[in-house]
Amino acid sequence: MRKIWILGVTLALGLALAGPAFAQGPIVHTVQPGENLFRIALHYGLTADALAAANGLGNASLIYVGQRLTIPGGGSTASPAAPAGGTGVGTRHVVQTGENLFRIALRYGMTTQALAAANGIVNADRVYVGQQLVIPGQTNAAPPPAAPAPSGQTYVVQSGDMLSAIALRYGVSTWALAQVNNIRNPSMIYAGQVLKIPSGSSAAAPPAPSSPPPAPSAPTGGRWIDVNLSTQQVTAYEGSTPVRSTLASTGLPYTPTPTGQYQIYSKYFSGDMAGPGYYLTGVPYIMNFYRGYSLHGTYWHSNFGQPMSHGCINLPTPEAQWLYSWTAVGTPVHIHY
Repeated sequence: MRKIWILGVTLALGLALAGPAFAQGPIVHTVQPGENLFRIALHYGLTADALAAANGLGNASLIYVGQRLTIPGGGSTASPAAPAGGTGVGTRHVVQTGENLFRIALRYGMTTQALAAANGIVNADRVYVGQQLVIPGQTNAAPPPAAPAPSGQTYVVQSGDMLSAIALRYGVSTWALAQVNNIRNPSMIYAGQVLKIPSGSSAAAPPAPSSPPPAPSAPTGGRWIDVNLSTQQVTAYEGSTPVRSTLASTGLPYTPTPTGQYQIYSKYFSGDMAGPGYYLTGVPYIMNFYRGYSLHGTYWHSNFGQPMSHGCINLPTPEAQWLYSWTAVGTPVHIHY
C-alpha cells in the first residue's frame, strides 16, 4: 500500500511539473524591421516554404513589419546567439547541427568572408557543432539613431567591419560612402583603411533602377539582357531600347561572375542550389546562361546593389519573375564592367 501511495505522489508531481509545457500555445513571431521570411525561418530551424505554408503566404517576399507569424511545430526557440560573457567583443553564436558558415553569416547580415576573418577561419567549410563564433559588430543593445555625419569626418576600418554597417552608423548610404572613397567593390575594405565620411546632406543617391545606362555594344536586335557589374544593374533590352532595369547582386571577389557574351540555355521555375558553404532550397525563376551560373530570384537577402553571390546574378524575386516570363531559351546575355 505504501508503494502505491509513493507511486501516486510521484506521478502527480511529474504531471504538475509537465503541465506548463502542455499549456503553452503555439509560438508567434512578430516581424521586425529588416527581417524576411528566410531569416525568420532560419531562426526557428525551419524552411521558408514550411513557414510560408503554415501562415498561408502565397508570396514569401510579401511580409510586413508587425505581422504575426505562427511558427509550425513550435520551431526551435533557442536564442540565435548568446552574448559573450564580459569580453566586450560583441555577440557569440554556438554552431548547431546542420549549420554552416554561409547560413550563420546570412542570419547576422554579413558576408561569409567577414565572419571567417573575425574568427580566424581559413577554410569556410570547416565549422563544427558546438563551436563558438564571434559575430563582429553585433551587440545586444539597440544602436543609437544615426545622425548626419559632419563634413570632413573619417573612420578607421576595424577587423570584421562591413561598409554597409559603417554607412548605417553614420547615417549615409553605402553607395555614397563607396563613391566618396573610390571603392569599386563594397565588399573589399580592410582593417586600418581610413574612410572619408560624406556629410548626410550632400550624400548622392545611387542611380535609380528605372534610369538604365545607355545600351553598350552588344546585340543590336531582338531581346537581350545586359548585366553591368560596375553598377550592379541588370537591364532588359529590345534592340537598343531598355524595357526594364533592376539592381542586382553579382559575385564576390573570390567567387566572381564571369564576363562575356552568353545565352540562356535552360530555365527552371524553381530548384535547389548548393556549393561550398551553402545549400539553398526552392530558388525561384532560374535562368542558366553558362555552366552552373544563372540569373535567379533571391529570398535570402535584400542587399541588392552590392556583390553578394557565389557567381550567380541575384535578382529581387518579383524582378526575376518578370524576366523569367520575358526571356526565352537562347536570349543573349551580355556581362561586363
